[in-house]
Amino acid sequence: MSRSFFRITLILSLVITILAACSGKTNENATNTTTNTDAPSDKPAATEDLTNKYGDTGGLKLPLVDKPTTINWMLVSENPANDKLIAKEIEKRTGITLNIITTPSATFQDKLRVTMASGKLPDIFHGITPSELKKLGQQKAVVAINDYLDILPNFKKLYIEQNDWVVKSFGDENGKMYSWPIYNMNRDVNHGFLYRKDIFEKNNIPEWTDTDGFYQALKKLKEIYPASYPFASSRKANIFKDIAYGWGIGGLDYPMYYDETTKTWKFAPTQPENKEMLTFMKKLYNEGLIDPEFLTDTPDSWTSKMTTDKAFVTFDWIGRLDLFYNQVKSQIPDFNLRYANPVGPTGNIRTLPKIDANWSITVANNENKEAALKLLDYLTSPSGAALVTLGVEGETFNFDANGKPVYPELEDVPLVDIKVLEDRYGLWLEGMYLNPDRRSVYYNYTEKEQEAQDKILSAKKFEPLDPVLNFTDAETATIAELQTSLQKAAEEFNTKFVLDKTYGDQQWEAWLKNADKLGASKLAEIFNVAQERFDTVQ
Repeated sequence: MSRSFFRITLILSLVITILAACSGKTNENATNTTTNTDAPSDKPAATEDLTNKYGDTGGLKLPLVDKPTTINWMLVSENPANDKLIAKEIEKRTGITLNIITTPSATFQDKLRVTMASGKLPDIFHGITPSELKKLGQQKAVVAINDYLDILPNFKKLYIEQNDWVVKSFGDENGKMYSWPIYNMNRDVNHGFLYRKDIFEKNNIPEWTDTDGFYQALKKLKEIYPASYPFASSRKANIFKDIAYGWGIGGLDYPMYYDETTKTWKFAPTQPENKEMLTFMKKLYNEGLIDPEFLTDTPDSWTSKMTTDKAFVTFDWIGRLDLFYNQVKSQIPDFNLRYANPVGPTGNIRTLPKIDANWSITVANNENKEAALKLLDYLTSPSGAALVTLGVEGETFNFDANGKPVYPELEDVPLVDIKVLEDRYGLWLEGMYLNPDRRSVYYNYTEKEQEAQDKILSAKKFEPLDPVLNFTDAETATIAELQTSLQKAAEEFNTKFVLDKTYGDQQWEAWLKNADKLGASKLAEIFNVAQERFDTVQ
């Protein structure tokens, strides 16, 4: 399951001018913004030492403040959260009163834009792009987090000591980092090839273990079910980058990828491996082994094919393994969609990053900044991570014999997922979870999903993760300009190469020249210059 990531296009000249004037000052007249910590309060500050009461805080002492403090936190949620367990429990443990400013995802971008343009920053917020955030940081509107390492033991451990590349990848040119990363959120296996195991077994077709085995399986299925197109997809042009990992040219920055052998960045669509991949797909297309509508199929039409005898193999999210079965189990009780081995010479799938700072969770530069930073650090600790993504053991949940969380108040809910926990308790609020506890329901795999994890993890079938580069503003602008036209042209060429019988070596050579004319070499040069800069930063 993916959580939406909001990238805001701001009018930076206006925003930075206003924020620079306001940086370091309290917005005394603001509504839903920074609260003066010296303001009178009916709630006395916590004084009892709670450090050992709530588990591993990573070295932080609880409570986090010694006087009444209110933190305003703007984040995404469809419902108010101030009266829910999360706000009450955070105050109980840290002494900090939360004013959670929730905004539905559909209007969050607009609300954030208006809030920032007003100059009235919440103490904690997220949602602007990394490049924009760096500009705000350089204007002193938001805090350079790594200036406060002496009070942030969890940040220091994860992002300075254990992963010393983080500041190089996400900081500005002065080594200042303004974004608090999310740690270890991604599942190991989330996408891949899926196949109808029931159909394969019924016809004595073994699951493939290499690319030729994949081809032979599809060929056999076509012989048995001549009206079918064994391989179907709803991924449209994304299918090219989805399966590129199997040919060693995939990456999170696709169409750019890092070649570990040569230690250089390359434009994937012009590499010989891409031609090999397209030639293989062309072979499938010409022999009727791939659905002719694989680049245009709708989700509904694709679903219909995958749940009948029209298609038996696809590439998609692992949640489909059970979703499809639940849709057709009354009509096809033997329906058994399973996670399959990768396809391509490398035999690998994508590697998802363990550290993501692109959410731009940040802290306003005002008198509450140290309390806000300490709060984020606590929520990054094992104790805080468990609170935000599990709840309170013995109160909201208990662990069963298998170590899985069980929620007594939710026993009548068919499926307790993170949305249910958000609605009931204020857990898993987007912008608040920083280091999810892997015991959470988000990692409660079904039997089929667990099989997918085990299959790839045990065989270590992952492509290496590319370096995370840190681009200058000028580089970012040039990349945006070049990549849009190059990616569109690449998708058009890939499509024609597969579908048009006349396309071959001559058209491939013409494509190489056209890609270079569109700026493929220049794009690669930008990435390689950034890589050289990354390698030399200490």
